[in-house]
Amino acid sequence: MRRLFILLLIWLPGLGLAQEALVVIGHGSLPKTELSTLQRLYTGRVVSIGEHSATPVNYPVGHPLREKFLATVLGQSEEQYTGYWLVRRYVGKGAPPEVLPDVDAVVAHVQATPGAVGYVPVSKVPAGGNVIFRH
Repeated sequence: MRRLFILLLIWLPGLGLAQEALVVIGHGSLPKTELSTLQRLYTGRVVSIGEHSATPVNYPVGHPLREKFLATVLGQSEEQYTGYWLVRRYVGKGAPPEVLPDVDAVVAHVQATPGAVGYVPVSKVPAGGNVIFRH
């Protein structure tokens, strides 16, 4: 019972974030973009936004924000997305986006890394953050 309580304490705050609208943030050098470009970026079919190199980051499997992003932006389940990347990796077409553990890590990485792209709840966009897409 105690383990269940601890798991709920860890999981519930993330669930609240998953209820918020998601936005995609990018390093300050990246321009605004379209849904189709984000879909191709997160599936490895493009590596840039406009004329700028872009590198997406993701959350771990099972993270509520990842599940929401996959469903609303990519139109895929976790199983579909994981399977897609398994095949792409097998045929030598790249690797899935880097995985970061939480929202704070995504925000820090995007702000510090030229070309970085990540998605966060709207309430977690840092002051002066570069929102490149709103769903």
